[in-house]
Amino acid sequence: MLVADDHVILAQGLAALLRDEFEVVGLARDGHELVELARRYTPHVIVTDISMPLLNGIDAIVRLRSQGLTAKVIVLTQHKDPQIAAEAFRAGVSGFLIKQAAGEELVQAIREVLQGRSYLTTLIAKDFIGVLLDSHGKAADAKPTLTARQREILQLFAEGKTAKEVAVKLNISVRTAEGHKYDIMEALGAKTSAELVQHAIRLGLISV
Repeated sequence: MLVADDHVILAQGLAALLRDEFEVVGLARDGHELVELARRYTPHVIVTDISMPLLNGIDAIVRLRSQGLTAKVIVLTQHKDPQIAAEAFRAGVSGFLIKQAAGEELVQAIREVLQGRSYLTTLIAKDFIGVLLDSHGKAADAKPTLTARQREILQLFAEGKTAKEVAVKLNISVRTAEGHKYDIMEALGAKTSAELVQHAIRLGLISV
């Protein structure tokens, strides 16, 4: 099992809780480290937060799925937005829990996904069903769709990185980074960097 959370104390506490029943092979502090450790250890289960530095949990899972990783994934997050939960399931996760849930619920969720079932915390289940029922009739109210690359770039800019820092991180030119930022702002209808940050928070890419 692999645990990913940028709050080290929380990650260590989760690992200590889970070691009573499961083998924990590693702790990741950001999305890139999650991808690296998952490829190295090929765990059966990944427990990950969404809002993590550099690369968020959902996009990290999308990247691993594209590389053929079949681990069961459980999201453990502070985000209660059912839209984010729906996006997580579309990305290929098997379970979704809120951090205020009890440790026993996380263990139960792990057991469920290991048996091939999905798990959704009851804390947002009702709202999640509402999202599913509305999914065909309210396209105009849906969150703007960004590509995985645009989401990654949005997260980096929202974290306060400059175009040059983004370019170095992603091995692209500064002009390309700026072009991506412009396209993202157009897609989101954002006029300022502050509005970009607000969109990133709503999309669950960063936390306040």
